[in-house]
Amino acid sequence: MSEAISPDDRAVGPPERLHPLFLLSGLTRSLRSLAGAYALIAWLAFTKGPWLAVLAALALLLFGLIGVVIYWTRFEFRVGADEIRIDHGIVSRTHRSIPFDRIQDVDITQGPLQRLLGLAKVTFETGGGSAGRHAEEGALQMITLERAEQIRVLVRSRGQRAATVPAASAAQSVGDEPVYAMSFSRLLLAGTFNFSLAVLGVLFGLTQTVGDTAGFDPLSESFWRSALSAEDPVARYAEQHRAAAAIAGALLLVLIGFATGLVRTIIREFGFRLDRTDVGLRRRRGLFTRTDVTLPVRRAQAVVVGTGPVRDRFGWRELKLQSLARDEDGKGDHVLAPLAKDGEVDAILAQLGWRRLAVSAPWQPISLAYVSAFAIALSPLVEAHETALLASISRYPEVVEQSALQRAPHTLVHYLRDLANDFHTYYNAHTFIVEDAAVRNARLTLIAGLRQVIHNGLALLGVSAPEQM
Repeated sequence: MSEAISPDDRAVGPPERLHPLFLLSGLTRSLRSLAGAYALIAWLAFTKGPWLAVLAALALLLFGLIGVVIYWTRFEFRVGADEIRIDHGIVSRTHRSIPFDRIQDVDITQGPLQRLLGLAKVTFETGGGSAGRHAEEGALQMITLERAEQIRVLVRSRGQRAATVPAASAAQSVGDEPVYAMSFSRLLLAGTFNFSLAVLGVLFGLTQTVGDTAGFDPLSESFWRSALSAEDPVARYAEQHRAAAAIAGALLLVLIGFATGLVRTIIREFGFRLDRTDVGLRRRRGLFTRTDVTLPVRRAQAVVVGTGPVRDRFGWRELKLQSLARDEDGKGDHVLAPLAKDGEVDAILAQLGWRRLAVSAPWQPISLAYVSAFAIALSPLVEAHETALLASISRYPEVVEQSALQRAPHTLVHYLRDLANDFHTYYNAHTFIVEDAAVRNARLTLIAGLRQVIHNGLALLGVSAPEQM
């Protein structure tokens, strides 16, 4: 086996390795990916005896450990004056150079164990985004927190040479006071607004996968009848007072929803703090996994001020930033304030140099009569081509969002092309000026809607849509 060695390795910098404790986390990740092997071990335990299953488990552990050790010894990174180079690969070596001027920012993430040991994961945000396999190639899974901070300061100072910001202060906040911070009481309040019944989805998933084998199906009446004997006082009370039992069950669901929302919010938003830096806005949050992310102002595309019926009643808002970079959950929206008043929202926008659009009149919801009339007007569209066109038109917002998040304008191009092809097929197969006024008007309305979608899509792409050709 041979590998190409760059002649300027010394110019790039000396080789560095991941922290040795990566072997432990890497082994855990490796074992999690071998679900099929666990099924084989269980089959051996039931059919061939426990000793053979133990030997298979030890062999699996040894195999995973050897693989992780080899990966760790073959993974190197070098921090030079103008770029970071990452070399990895066991048989086939990959050398990836990331110039500093292409790195938008450096994100630092710490799990519970990493926080105790002073370690961190470093992810390099580039203009091409980070997703899937390339996100792993552009990340240092485990290095010391001190070294992670040094790399972030170096990248920021080298990547923004036009700025006159000293390198030592590039990662520091401008001022001691945060732009926005969440107290624990507000954290609890935010949790109450995030009502969620996700736990029921987990229970439903368990019943579908292992419910029959384990005899566990809490969503069925027979499960509770078998769990509670006829002599059980709870069963007797529920049988005699069904209305009260139904109310108690509904209240229990409400409590579960509030508790789930509280737990999820506390885990994700604990210690939420937003600071202004020389680069942009620095956000730190997380109870178990602590994330430290800087959102460069130059990459901000738009902000979204969201609310809901209950939140709006009490004057609370949620502020998100839409950026070319992805958040740690893979989405393009970065939360700047999970729960804030209008004054706090305006203060954050001022840090971006933005202000909210002036609203001369209050927002008015679409009337139910209009929605009903529109649905009735389109009800004559029952042909297969028509229902397919309606479904394609309804996908437009999803396609635009996907194109923006994945930085793939060709997705929108292909969608518009397919939409135009579907329309031409529909146009050649049907007559529009017919005697039935309801059918005629519905088809003309469909064409007008399709025309508007194509016009909007072409405008986003910077392509003109002439009326005549």
